Amino acid sequence: MEYRVEALARAAGVPVDTIRFYQARRLLPPPKRVGKHALYGDRHLAILRRIKALQGEGVPLAVIGRLLAPARKSDAALARALRAARGAGSLARSELAARSGVPEALIAAVEQAGIVEPLRGGGEPRWAPVDVELARDALRILHEGLPLSELLALAVRHATHVRELADAAIELFDRHVRRNADGTERDPEAVVAAFQRLLPAVTALAAHHFHRTLVARALARLERLGDEDGLKHALAATATGRLEVTWR
Repeated sequence: MEYRVEALARAAGVPVDTIRFYQARRLLPPPKRVGKHALYGDRHLAILRRIKALQGEGVPLAVIGRLLAPARKSDAALARALRAARGAGSLARSELAARSGVPEALIAAVEQAGIVEPLRGGGEPRWAPVDVELARDALRILHEGLPLSELLALAVRHATHVRELADAAIELFDRHVRRNADGTERDPEAVVAAFQRLLPAVTALAAHHFHRTLVARALARLERLGDEDGLKHALAATATGRLEVTWR
């Protein structure tokens, strides 16, 4: 069966813009061109339904792209481990707002800006229980008096760089962890075990690196400004302070 993009969107239960976004991300093959018309087939519909199902299970788009590639033995086991690491997406946006105290409009703005990627289930964004505490952390930052517009701009820049680095890290994992030295695929259980060891370690390293860089550059700024009193108090605080990263 052949579909125009609007008919395909209705059949798959997704917006037309989502189909175009998936094409741009190369998750969906290009349509067949007949004159001025773009025609999609049953294969496109099947892919869209699979993407929707995987998103509903908490699989990020970067990982979905790899799952849509030729199948590997470790794909299913690794997908289960990723879903377990992300947590069950059981909260609607309104529930996240009510539990965290963050206005729902602000959560929606953060979604639209691409700062966070909620899970998708039935076309609606869903959130894991762990996101409640993360939203509260964001609210604490706002309560310190930092301007929302500038914070969002910084968050967008951070999210963009993090996505690029995450994609590069996934490629590295694929090349050097999922395969043996001779290029053959490793045993699925070994791949999942390696993932479970690496994820918390990499997360902790990234958090510690940001913390140390932030402190070091703040101290350097105080020194450049000649703020001796501020520098003395900051040095005392950092000498005794300790960053703890909890893998939740």
